[in-house]
Amino acid sequence: MAATDYYQMLGLKKGASADDIKKAYRKLAVKYHPDKNPGDKGAEEKFKEINEAYAVLSDPEKKSQYDQFGDAGFRQRFSQEDIFRGFDVGDLFKDKGFDTNDIFSRIFGAGFGGFGGFQQEGGRFAARPRKGEDFYMETAVTFREAFNGCEKRIAYMKEGAREYLSVKIPAGIENSARLRLNGKGENGINGAPNGDLYLTVKVGLDPLLQREGDDILVSRDIRFTEAVLGASLDVPTMDGTKRIKIPAGIQPGTKIRLKGLGFPHMGGTSRGDLFVRVGINVPEQLTGPQRQLLEELVKKGL
Repeated sequence: MAATDYYQMLGLKKGASADDIKKAYRKLAVKYHPDKNPGDKGAEEKFKEINEAYAVLSDPEKKSQYDQFGDAGFRQRFSQEDIFRGFDVGDLFKDKGFDTNDIFSRIFGAGFGGFGGFQQEGGRFAARPRKGEDFYMETAVTFREAFNGCEKRIAYMKEGAREYLSVKIPAGIENSARLRLNGKGENGINGAPNGDLYLTVKVGLDPLLQREGDDILVSRDIRFTEAVLGASLDVPTMDGTKRIKIPAGIQPGTKIRLKGLGFPHMGGTSRGDLFVRVGINVPEQLTGPQRQLLEELVKKGL
């Protein structure tokens, strides 16, 4: 059906009471019932529209969603199957000789015996067993929480109520990795299994350490003389500061490997490595004595 305002379909304004909605629907349903308008396609379409409007506005949860998101947003979240799930006019038209079965057959055809996910049960139409919808969420962890593993408490809405979960984030998890929480999605229909909750983990950055897979990269600059003569250097790691030796004659961009000081392999017992990338800090300005010394070195072939 074409998108339009459900309240307007029933000749009402937003905020109308449940009693006003019921009265307006009953009046229009009788007016546009196909038996009163044989062969009138316009009346038949109007009959379908007002029943769709009433199926939404007579259901407190669906009405709340419609009022919150509007027509376009509501239709992105609810299919026609969802709209008519549990729809039942009861004895509303007992004096007129038609009921829920009649309405569904008029909307979906005289031979109607269920559509989409519906099956007939007595005087109303209920959904066939169907797995619940999956939920998708994100949570953020720090660089160190991703390294050590942690537990995060998350909150989300399920069936109109706020749910809370404690989720274990495994050590070594990578940025944008997705965890699957079985059965934590929308409830299944008529005994079908629940959907799942997929949690995407966003890992924060560290000001000194850069992650590459399960390895860690740290960049450090040394002085020209240290590069020539060798030196000792303190480097940050996830286990604290570690002193390493810089070999004499090291070249710019050289990486020194510290085995087993990287991130844990998720689900395993070993770890990646840490690499120290060495840069050479070339001074932009020299003092007079420094320049003289360097000029002497040039003369000596260095």
